[in-house]
Amino acid sequence: MDIQGKVFIVTGGASGLGEGTARMLAAQGGRVVIADMQADKGEAVAREIGGTFVRCDVTSEADGQAVVAQAVEQGKLMGLVNCAGIAPAEKTVGKNGAHALALFTKTVTVNLIGSFNMIRLAAEAMSRNEPEATGERGVLISTASVAAYDGQIGQAAYSASKGGIVGMTLPIARDLARNGIRNMTIAPGIFGTPMLFGMPQEVQDALAAGVPFPSRLGTPEDYARLARHIFENDMLNGEVIRLDGAIRLAPR
Repeated sequence: MDIQGKVFIVTGGASGLGEGTARMLAAQGGRVVIADMQADKGEAVAREIGGTFVRCDVTSEADGQAVVAQAVEQGKLMGLVNCAGIAPAEKTVGKNGAHALALFTKTVTVNLIGSFNMIRLAAEAMSRNEPEATGERGVLISTASVAAYDGQIGQAAYSASKGGIVGMTLPIARDLARNGIRNMTIAPGIFGTPMLFGMPQEVQDALAAGVPFPSRLGTPEDYARLARHIFENDMLNGEVIRLDGAIRLAPR
């Protein structure tokens, strides 16, 4: 796919991995629709990159439809990158008793159901595109996590939500093959995002040191470079790519 002149939706595009991806796409000549709950940050990023901001709760069908409608108005919608998500931590049984069911439900709803909501709506719009020379009509990229495989203590809800994204990657790709739409997932390791920067500095340093090579935190630019390659390489489909510097997470 040639990114130039195409339209892309980036959920969670107001910060972190989503912001890095939105900036990359705009730099390559793409038209970017940022879908996020953070209105002030989202509008600021959209202004800087010449994109559009739409306030969006990814778990809402109406909000998702509004984002897709805005994207289609701007041209040929060829890409969706799902970066919206939350990362709470709570043990199955902790000092205060059993894991809050509402927290588990919210985590799965935002991370997994929210991702699928945006995938299904964007894919429906993409299915009406005139195919590119490669035959493709669009590309979908979701964000899982190495926690889908190496979930740590307190990550039952988060790991379950990200494991669900891993699990639906291949069947969605198979569902959409006849439409010429590819579906991929990136599973980042330890990345420098607003979620991680909320931790104490010594914790951040310890996490970075635990990455075999390169021994540093991943950056939104690292994620964005892989997203760009996925868009441009039409043989990438139905797969999860770990972007983690070879880290395997210990229990804690």
